[in-house]
Amino acid sequence: MTPSPKLLKIFFSVGEPSGDLHGANLIRQLRRRHGRLEAVGYGGPKMAQAGCRLHADLTVLAVMWFRRVLLNLHKFWDLAGRADRYFRHHKPDAVVLIDYPGFNWWIAWRAKVHGIPVFYYTPPQIWSWARWRVKKMRRLVDHVLCSLPFEEKWFRDHGCNATFVGHPFFDEVRRQQYDERFLLEQQSRPPRLVTILPGSRTQEVAHNVKWFLKAAALVQAEVPDVRFAVAAFKAHQAEMVRREVEAVGLPIEIHVGKTPELMRLADCCMAVSGSVSLELLHHVKPTVILYWISRPAYFAQRFFRKVKYITLVNLLSTGELYAEDLTPFNPSQDDAEKVLFPEYLTCEDKSVQIASHVIEWLTDPSKRQSRVAELARLKAEVAHGGASSRAAEYILETVADRPTPALRPHFIPGARVEVVSGQSSEVSQ
Repeated sequence: MTPSPKLLKIFFSVGEPSGDLHGANLIRQLRRRHGRLEAVGYGGPKMAQAGCRLHADLTVLAVMWFRRVLLNLHKFWDLAGRADRYFRHHKPDAVVLIDYPGFNWWIAWRAKVHGIPVFYYTPPQIWSWARWRVKKMRRLVDHVLCSLPFEEKWFRDHGCNATFVGHPFFDEVRRQQYDERFLLEQQSRPPRLVTILPGSRTQEVAHNVKWFLKAAALVQAEVPDVRFAVAAFKAHQAEMVRREVEAVGLPIEIHVGKTPELMRLADCCMAVSGSVSLELLHHVKPTVILYWISRPAYFAQRFFRKVKYITLVNLLSTGELYAEDLTPFNPSQDDAEKVLFPEYLTCEDKSVQIASHVIEWLTDPSKRQSRVAELARLKAEVAHGGASSRAAEYILETVADRPTPALRPHFIPGARVEVVSGQSSEVSQ
């Protein structure tokens, strides 16, 4: 009789909506390969649907910048303490972190204290904005599961145990199910559509949507028969956008949960920088990228940003990970054509520039088709699936044969410990 596999306990720490999606897919792949898997920890609703027992929904705390982090510091501290107690009393076989640096360093540190191996799946892009943090990665993380082709060499060159598994976003886009009724209804309307993607974080929506709407008004003045649709991530974000749209009086549709459909239907897009650029690459949609931040934040990022481009697609298309010139993208620069998604990291109003790209794609078919062809070539090179399955295999191969870790004893403070027959016991003083 074949013995059943041992129970594997894996603790997840995931704080972004996109990470919640990647975590859910990874859990499904782990379960497919190992029937006795207990997934617990911090994540979001998609991970819960995949069978993860959530201690807390961390995606509701997807905050950015120092002030917002400080305002929520007590919540993060409490969650880190809860994880530490779980590690002490339940000793999971592994801890899997997905992006969300800052808080996840705390989780990694506590896991290391308890001797639990740490895997970082889709690691933070410290090569682009805070390279000094590679010291933390080297000290606190046992296995870096890289999502981009150039990351493995970069992390290995900096002393980390790194393996390229691929980007999980390409797994998700391959298994997307489209709302066919919605597609048919939209296709019956005027054909030319510009989709606006204002981001998955509420802060991103608040900071960027007004500039997209201003650009949309400029586009419509030049191309009257175009229509616009906003792909909102959450209902309350859609309501924020709706108030902005009413204020400017533009006939713009707002939809929640229809991002893949609106990408597929679009002639071109306007989007906030993020992993969504990889989904846009999958759909080969000409896109202009905006990432508006406050003036103090723009000043600060100049000291942390170590790459010229903030958009993953542009880093992949230009190959300029170690560029000497770190000035932001300018459409008049000599190699502007290599930048497949024109991007604007800014604290200023760039609506005119954003509109000019969209107008060109809508009014010059040859320009649009040329950009689509370039995106299709890059997609064929890098947009391969299988990241979730490769990561699952790597994790299981690493931990499956590892001896079940012993629980760390939790002694009464001040007690003297005696060891009898290999077991510890407490003796009152």
